[in-house]
Amino acid sequence: MVDQEEITSSQAEDATEEAMELSLRPQRLAEYLGQSKVKSELAVYIKAAKKRDEALDHVLLYGPPGLGKTTLAFVIANELGVNLKSTSGPAIEKAGDLVALLSDLDPGDVLFIDEIHRLAKPIEEVLYSAMEDYYVDIIIGEGETTHAVHVPLPPFTLIGATTLAGQLSAPLRDRFGIVEHMQYYTVDELEEIVQRSSEVFHTSISTEAAHELARRSRGTPRVANRLLKRVRDFAEVKGEETISLTTTQNALKQLQVDGEGLNQTDRKLLRTMIEGYGGGPVGIRTLAANVGEDMETIGSLYEPYLLQNGFILLTPRGRMVTDKAYLQLGYPLPKRD
Repeated sequence: MVDQEEITSSQAEDATEEAMELSLRPQRLAEYLGQSKVKSELAVYIKAAKKRDEALDHVLLYGPPGLGKTTLAFVIANELGVNLKSTSGPAIEKAGDLVALLSDLDPGDVLFIDEIHRLAKPIEEVLYSAMEDYYVDIIIGEGETTHAVHVPLPPFTLIGATTLAGQLSAPLRDRFGIVEHMQYYTVDELEEIVQRSSEVFHTSISTEAAHELARRSRGTPRVANRLLKRVRDFAEVKGEETISLTTTQNALKQLQVDGEGLNQTDRKLLRTMIEGYGGGPVGIRTLAANVGEDMETIGSLYEPYLLQNGFILLTPRGRMVTDKAYLQLGYPLPKRD
């Protein structure tokens, strides 16, 4: 029989962890670390919209996962002083779901749709008139009772987030007045994020350890925070009051995160290309079948980092491994003609 005190304690720990997760998120642009270009542009657009007492133009945020697109959407709403309603593309199953969300907005409010590239085509088409003219026309009834209903909407801001901007249809993409590309973070920016997160976690971390974590975090705050949590566990078990560089390095070794931030799946992708296909070229469909991941996950989660950091190249015939990848994984360089 489970002890009620144990359940209560577990629930309390979960609540504390959730509160910490929320506190990691900045509330204002001034608190939001990194993405300097995006922040400076948004600051102008937000200030101008408030000065005119208008809804901010629709915003599209795109880039690899974990760079803070969702957090930035909440920051924008806070800066505007309006409410934000959040959903995702796959969660909107029919046009009525979207109309219900839109009808519930107050003037100036923000509707945030994550994974907006996964909206069904009929739902996407409903968005066109909503974004341009603040109304939707929906068909209700069946048979002879079928008729169109015109639903006016308050001025609102749609913020869409996607890891795959290329999968957005041109008509939808063109309706966003503000389009921002989220870039990978620098090591210095990630080090600052690690230090801030350690304070939220009530954990002390040395400068050297924070730098090492930042260096191996794939340019991504979400990865940095996840690794910090795990390294914190190792330090706590060792009884360290301040997370040391040695503990950080040992923990990352056990987590199989190498000096370039490559994880098990990254290395599996590269090894598959080297050992099975002579370094490429190889198509993404073939890669996905070999490593047991779907093409979208490879294309959005792993490939951008490998490309950005020079481990693979995209060619008309497929992906190719670079000399840097051969050296990182300890393979002899291939003989070139």
